[in-house]
Amino acid sequence: MVKNIVVLISGSGSNLQALIDACTSSKIPNARIIRVFSNRKAAYGLTRASSASPPIPTDILALQPYLKANPGKSREDYDVEVARRILSATAERNERIDIAVLAGWMHVLSEAFLDVLSGQTPYDGEHKVESSIPILNLHPALPGAFDGANAIPRALEAFQKGEVKHTGVMVHKVIKEVDRGEPVLVREVEILPEDDLAALETRIHAVEHEIIVEAVAKILAESS
Repeated sequence: MVKNIVVLISGSGSNLQALIDACTSSKIPNARIIRVFSNRKAAYGLTRASSASPPIPTDILALQPYLKANPGKSREDYDVEVARRILSATAERNERIDIAVLAGWMHVLSEAFLDVLSGQTPYDGEHKVESSIPILNLHPALPGAFDGANAIPRALEAFQKGEVKHTGVMVHKVIKEVDRGEPVLVREVEILPEDDLAALETRIHAVEHEIIVEAVAKILAESS
């Protein structure tokens, strides 16, 4: 049975591209990306999705326009709407989403989002998902180090102060605490004395493209 993947992005989508390529090869077998969701309409990842073969359907909903168009609604309401739109990717075909991947998604999702994808609360006021959907996040740091935003420059600064010798990349399960979910895969990345931010970012991104594919394949294989 073909597994269904939804990917959430905010930017260039280079990790999305790694997943697209992996789904057309044996790296992620028997899987397809059925929806790419972005909270930024200028995200280049949307172009990557539409340029895929076959093109991948996309959806866009930014937080501030949503709040402006829906007076009285909250950030949590936005997160529920994101979850609802993600689930609509399979609802019409009576299929299920097997995994949701945050690949450069620059918005901290609240517990309201997690509750919908875990089946604890309805996504449309009535219906719930029948079984919990795994949610993975890619974070450019080691577990417990440099949680949250700007992890790469913070790691480089810590190295320059002699506080760390390396950094890393992890893919972890998403829980309500930011970047604190159970790691699925972790990989160290050495920081070199001659590194500037661009050099370190380049090496970390190369590792990201590998580890996100391996982690998605691992979780999908475990759920087979």
